Amino acid sequence: MKNNFTDIVQDEGLNRKMAVKITERAAEEVKRFQKEHNFGDDMVLRIGIAAGGCSGFSYTLNFDDSYDDKVDTKYDHHGVAVVVDKKSALYLDGTTVDWYESLEKQGFTFENPNAVKSCGCGSSFQA
Repeated sequence: MKNNFTDIVQDEGLNRKMAVKITERAAEEVKRFQKEHNFGDDMVLRIGIAAGGCSGFSYTLNFDDSYDDKVDTKYDHHGVAVVVDKKSALYLDGTTVDWYESLEKQGFTFENPNAVKSCGCGSSFQA
């Protein structure tokens, strides 16, 4: 009997390294924020999902000083260490994170091929 998430993921053939990418523009903004707030080079950008938002899931972006290879997958994009927990990775596979800036607003955007519905603000989705 399978009783933990990792066993189920491996049985389903999902133990490959899933791709979450950040664009060069997003990476530059992450580096700027890291420098502005005096975060050390050991900090990683954790991208995940949480229950909530208008469409079911919301995206999360946080800086973290640790990660666990057993439950997290680590990527390096444009000099930024990105960590995604394996549960979130199921919903984020193929997602690209970008930085958008205009006169009216600025922020990170998520292009998620797994989203079947998203809210108008782009911060939550349904898979």
